[in-house]
Amino acid sequence: MTRWGILGPGRIAHKFTQDLLTLPDAQLYAVASTDQNRADAFAQQYGAPHAFGTYEGLLTLPDLDVVYVATPHIKHHENVLMLLNSGVAVLGEKPFAMNGGQVRQMVEQARSKRVFLMEALWSRFIPVLQRAKQLADDGVIGTITGVRADFGFAAPFMPEGRLFNKRLGGGALLDIGIYPLFWSYLFLGMPKTVKATAVFGQTDVDEQCGMVLTYSNGELAVLDSTLRARTPCEAFVYGTQGLIRVASRWHETQSLVLERDGQEPEEISVPRTTHGYDYEAAHVMQCLSEGRTESPVWSLDDSLNLMTLLDTVRAETGIVYE
Repeated sequence: MTRWGILGPGRIAHKFTQDLLTLPDAQLYAVASTDQNRADAFAQQYGAPHAFGTYEGLLTLPDLDVVYVATPHIKHHENVLMLLNSGVAVLGEKPFAMNGGQVRQMVEQARSKRVFLMEALWSRFIPVLQRAKQLADDGVIGTITGVRADFGFAAPFMPEGRLFNKRLGGGALLDIGIYPLFWSYLFLGMPKTVKATAVFGQTDVDEQCGMVLTYSNGELAVLDSTLRARTPCEAFVYGTQGLIRVASRWHETQSLVLERDGQEPEEISVPRTTHGYDYEAAHVMQCLSEGRTESPVWSLDDSLNLMTLLDTVRAETGIVYE
């Protein structure tokens, strides 16, 4: 049985915990918040034996195996380092931190202390994206020539809310633009050039962001994210002999369409019964059982590369945080 802790019992933590509890070898062991009442309510709802009104409370549990960090972006670096310094394994929500410097510090600490650390980029582990990746790697659509992905929804404008508040790391890029960038990285790796532009709103956060990436062999990635409108939320991989189209909303979907030259399109269904967070949780538990300190599927180098892409887009667009 793997004993899990939750640091930051917000909306995403509820979804994660609901999926976690579908795994027979996982236990929600503790929850920590800055509000004792909130921690108690979360613990009672999901049957956790320990609840703390401070994050440091988790450090008093020597038999805690791993902690899922689900606090706002701006707190990830601080929260993850606190746990790593105490030798506690961590699954940390995306974006891993606010910038590459913070991520490098987290990675160096995990590696020096030989403590497990992984970014919770849950889409990497859901079955339909695993299938898309396998099809592309197997050359089913020939040589990849490019990718495309979007992610957009019309967010209610709340200046003090997480999405539009610059002090909380708000904006389209870090919250949802990370998904299209992840898609391009998954299939094409690191680009040769990055061009990007952003549209800023009245709270000075990027409300729309568009990106074009080119690669050493001539491949092209066209990506965008927006908080201003609902977009198709589809993702494509283009090849010399066909294409893969992942259905909306592609980062959490359960089907894809494979189109090969001279053949009828083939819809491939990969159903599941959960939100999809259980796959990353199961992977973490497998890594821990094997004595690993990082994932072979989504490594710490992958997280560093993804944050490098985010930093590059920020530099291109002028997205700045204090």
